[in-house]
Amino acid sequence: MKNKKYWPSSNDPVWLEEGYRINESVFCETFISTHKIVFCNGFFFTEDGRVTDEMPLRSTIYAELKDYASNNVARKVGSILDLLKLSAQVDDFPPVTNCIHLANGTLNLNGSFREGKPEVIRNRLPVRYNPKAAQPTHWLRFLFDLLHPEDIPTVQEFIGYCLIPSNKGQRMMVIKGRGGEGKSQIGVVLSKLFGTNMKDGSIGKISENRFARADLEHILLCVDDDMRMEALRQTNYVKSIVTAQGQMDLERKGKQSYQGWMYARLLAFSNGDLQALYDRSDGFYRRQLVLTTRDKPADRVDDPDIAEKMAAEAEGIFLWAFEGLQRLVRNGFKFTESDRARQNRELVKRDNNNFFDFMEAEDYIRLKADACISSKDLYTIYKMWCEENNLVALKARSFSDAVIANLKKYNLEHTNNIANSAGRRVWGYLGIEALVRPEMPTSLWG
Repeated sequence: MKNKKYWPSSNDPVWLEEGYRINESVFCETFISTHKIVFCNGFFFTEDGRVTDEMPLRSTIYAELKDYASNNVARKVGSILDLLKLSAQVDDFPPVTNCIHLANGTLNLNGSFREGKPEVIRNRLPVRYNPKAAQPTHWLRFLFDLLHPEDIPTVQEFIGYCLIPSNKGQRMMVIKGRGGEGKSQIGVVLSKLFGTNMKDGSIGKISENRFARADLEHILLCVDDDMRMEALRQTNYVKSIVTAQGQMDLERKGKQSYQGWMYARLLAFSNGDLQALYDRSDGFYRRQLVLTTRDKPADRVDDPDIAEKMAAEAEGIFLWAFEGLQRLVRNGFKFTESDRARQNRELVKRDNNNFFDFMEAEDYIRLKADACISSKDLYTIYKMWCEENNLVALKARSFSDAVIANLKKYNLEHTNNIANSAGRRVWGYLGIEALVRPEMPTSLWG
C-alpha cells in the first residue's frame, strides 16, 4: 500500500488530511453523496433494497480506503461503517405501494415500466420484468392438480398482493390438505420470486413471542411451511400483522420499542385449521382465506424436479401474479373467494366455537319472535347442551360475546328489560324461547 504521510497531493480525496489522516466524518459525507444509501430502523437501504449482508458494503468502503490506510484497516472500516449509520440515518422511510421494484427496473401498477435503479428503496425483487416471458406451464399445471379450479384466482390475487408493501387486503391465507399433495412446493417457488423479501416463519411463534413481529419488519411475505396444530393462546399479534396499515410498535430483545412499518403477509400450509384457544371473535376468522387441496390421486407419480422447473418460470409466474394484483386493486382489495372457500372459513369458525351448533339445537331452544329469555337462563341451557353432548362449554363471557356478535344473524335483540323467574328485570334476549327449564336437573327433563 502507498504511504502518503509526507507527500500530500492535490489529487487526494477531500477526506484525507495532511496526506495520511482519514477524516471519517468527511468520508461518510462523501460516501453518501456518491452512493445511494440510507439507514433506518437498524438496516441500510440502497437502490437494491434492504441490505441483509453488510459484507459487500464493507468491501466497498475498503476499496475506497485501501490506498490511503496501512494500519488497522479492518478496524477503520468498522469504525466508518458505524459512523455511516449515524450519517445516513433518516427518521422515516415509508414504503411505496403503487409500484414494484424488480431486478431490471420499476413496474407501476398501471403496467408502465421504467428501466434502471434511480432511487433508494425498501424492497427489490430478484426477478426481471419480461413482458414477453413464456406462460408458466409447469406452475399452472401444478396449481390445477393441487387446488380446485375456482380457488386458483384467489391464490393468484394473494401472491400478487404480496408483491407490494401494503396490507389493504386485510387477509392471510391458509392452504390445507391431508398431506402429500405437494402444497409446500409453493413456498419453494415463492422464495425464487421474493428472495430476501420472504421469510420462513411460524404463525405459532408470532402469536406467542412479542419480539417475533420485529423479525418481519421490511419483509413482504412470511411463509409457515408446516403450521402446527395447537390452537393459538392469543391472536392479537397475528391479527395486528394481518391488518397493519402504517407503523406499529415493535420490540427487539434488550432494546427500546420503536415505531416501524409492518406489511408482511402471512401464508401457511397445514394439515388442519388455524384455531384460537380463547378468541371466538368473527374478526379472527374473517381475516383468513382458507383453501383446501384436492386429494392426491393414488396413481399419481410425483416429479422430483418440479420445484426447479417451476422456479425456472419465475418471470412468467411474476406476470401471472401481477395480473392477479391488478385485478385485486380494481376490486378495491376484495379477494375473489369461491363458495367452497367461504364455506371452509365458516366450518373453521364453527369447529372452534360450538355456540353456532347450540343455536341450531332444536331440542333446547327455539328462535321465536315473541319469546324472550334471560342471559343467565340461556347460558345455563347452553351448559346443559354441552354436558349432554360431551362438549367443553365456553366461558360465560365468551358465550355472551358470541351471542351479541350474532344478534343480526339470529334476529335477536339484547335488552335489560327481561323478567326473570323472581319477577326482577334483568339482561336477556328477545327472540329466543327456552324448550327446557334451566333450573331442572338434566335427568328430570321430559
